[in-house]
Amino acid sequence: MEIKNRSAYFEYQIDDKYDAGMVLTGTEVKSLRSGKVSFNDSYCLFQDGELFIKSLHISEYELGTYANHNPVRDRKLLLNKKELKKMMGKIKEKGFTIIPLRIFFSESGKAKVQIGLARGKKLHDKRESIKQREADRELRRIHK
Repeated sequence: MEIKNRSAYFEYQIDDKYDAGMVLTGTEVKSLRSGKVSFNDSYCLFQDGELFIKSLHISEYELGTYANHNPVRDRKLLLNKKELKKMMGKIKEKGFTIIPLRIFFSESGKAKVQIGLARGKKLHDKRESIKQREADRELRRIHK
């Protein structure tokens, strides 16, 4: 089970990728397993030396009771200190941001998020991406 942020690759040029654990509640995990996630406008931010994912919408679990979660709460990401320091240094450079790329479950059943150190694309870069995507689609159609 994997949920991808498809717009991330169109809007940003990804430089580095990291796999991070997420601090979740039980109802959030159940909603993730059913694929009820929206990446719209989600991003990662450092607060007091820790990395948090903001505005990631995980829908409420239908069968959840009073213990259901807030759909857009900030969620802490779990990485080791070496990776966090490396990202902090890159973020201070101009134009870099951290965005979620995909959510998946590890072999041990833990929910993980792949985050990317990204730089925003300019309009001409986006046009180039569209041309490349259409050319790839045309090649696949011819080879079928």
